[in-house]
Amino acid sequence: MILIIWNVLPGTLDLLWGRGKQQLLARKISLSILYFIKIVTFKENSLTDVFNGTVTFLPLEENSEGKYQIKKCNIYQIQLKHIKGEEWSVSILVPYPEDWFSDGIAYPKLAWLGNELLSKLAKWSVEQKPSEFKSTLSLISVAKYSKVYQDLKNKYKDMVKVSLAKNAVIICFPIYFFILWEEERKEKGLTKKQSFVDLGCGNGLLVHILNNEGHSGRGIDVRRRKIWDMYGPETHLEESTIVPGDSHLFPDTDWLIGNHSDELTPWIPVIAARSSYSCCYFVLPCCFFDFHGKYSRRQSKKTQYREYLDFVAQVGFVCGFHVEEDCLRIPSTKRVSLIGKKRTYPPTECSLIDKQITQYINNRQTCAVVTCDRRVGFNHKDHSDGVYEEAGSELWENETETAGTTWMPGFQPREKVEQIRNCASLPRDFVDDVVLSVANLLLNATPQKSCSNTHAGNTNTWNQGESLSLKEVAEHLNKETLKRLKSECGGLQTLLKNNHQVFEVLNGRVHIRDWRKEKPSRKTKPEVKRRLSAEAFKTRLCWFFIHHPDGCSLPSESCPYAHGTEELRQSQIIKKKKHTQ
Repeated sequence: MILIIWNVLPGTLDLLWGRGKQQLLARKISLSILYFIKIVTFKENSLTDVFNGTVTFLPLEENSEGKYQIKKCNIYQIQLKHIKGEEWSVSILVPYPEDWFSDGIAYPKLAWLGNELLSKLAKWSVEQKPSEFKSTLSLISVAKYSKVYQDLKNKYKDMVKVSLAKNAVIICFPIYFFILWEEERKEKGLTKKQSFVDLGCGNGLLVHILNNEGHSGRGIDVRRRKIWDMYGPETHLEESTIVPGDSHLFPDTDWLIGNHSDELTPWIPVIAARSSYSCCYFVLPCCFFDFHGKYSRRQSKKTQYREYLDFVAQVGFVCGFHVEEDCLRIPSTKRVSLIGKKRTYPPTECSLIDKQITQYINNRQTCAVVTCDRRVGFNHKDHSDGVYEEAGSELWENETETAGTTWMPGFQPREKVEQIRNCASLPRDFVDDVVLSVANLLLNATPQKSCSNTHAGNTNTWNQGESLSLKEVAEHLNKETLKRLKSECGGLQTLLKNNHQVFEVLNGRVHIRDWRKEKPSRKTKPEVKRRLSAEAFKTRLCWFFIHHPDGCSLPSESCPYAHGTEELRQSQIIKKKKHTQ
């Protein structure tokens, strides 16, 4: 049994998580807390009281004089208590919840501490298997990362707000490169800052910051963004479609960057290898793409994410890179990066590696199965025995050269104009038919039959129907309807959520919405909420008044929708938009 309690006391926010399970031992919880300290804290001291089972976090911030002071409003404590028998509790104590500061990076939100951290601590404490990923920021200095983060967070805070980047996540990427590249310059004895090309640069903020901090480079994306105009001429951004081939090589570039680069992700190690012997790369895989299209799973013993990371790492190895893996400090489930900054072969073997790459890509295209054990950071000799044998001895014997200008004629780049696929473009009559079918399914599933047929709505007998899972609902729809919905992002669930007047989708289950139980949203300020409600009031017909066997559950004067065409009024929102154009 899991119990989360929010108990607000004078000056204290107590988030309690209790679990009765034998494996939840004090020692494991303590180790989990220490693991949490390692992966999420920045400049922070911790006081550990083993006897009382507490760890107190004292966040430190550097002032203008270079001295560190305790940020009092963000002190918090994790406490472990033995209740009785096999029951233990873990609580988080925050002395000043009303003053808590959160930026989503260095300082988490209180809701995250209570709703997610406690359950994660319990999960880590009972898990027996080691993590399948590297520890966070394992390839760079965490101390340097923390210092640079504090410096850049304030410097670019206004630009981050304009770019709509959540919680300044985009700041984390240039910081990582600053530290990684600084250490590379020291290792190689370089004085000039590294150059780069960001493939699929999106809003271009990463390019803007890197350019501002002295790194020459550019970003390329298939679609231009409006925010590009704000950066000025010193930020180099290009609107162009990249098709892997001889015409898209970067021989004078030190690093290629692929941050959520979609269909280009597996190609980036190939482009880096063929650009020059000194070209390195960084990729943060997100969506799963192969060389020729969507990635198809080949192993069931791994998660899809782990399998795809292994595939991209294998591509890097085949391209002759010593591939390293690292986890970035960002609030995302897809935060594992793969880095190729060293070669496993001498420059004299470039032509041999190029033939190897060509053969590997051809094998992938013809669905040849090439298995790769998850060995990231392996040496050239050890791994070659397994991969080359499975790929076939022809890997080294094939004399096929790079295929002309385009390396794979069937490659499909991202479309220049982004298609909107959120069910909003579906024909209205099709949507209405699906809504009516699902509503009738829910209404007929209830054992209780309606005793009233009046449009005034009877609060005692109004039929809300039963709730069904999305899977159960889908099973009652015909194949053509499901096929049409699957072509839209989100499919059936998106369509039902779009029609929130009729349905409520919670935890994977679909309900008929009962407007008598609706509560005003806390996210919208009262005066704004009242204005928006007045502008939209009675501008659309009430679905329940027309289709529900008991009519609407609300009387006409209370329902925000029109009970009949005589109540319809023109939307004031539309009038305002026309007036401003």
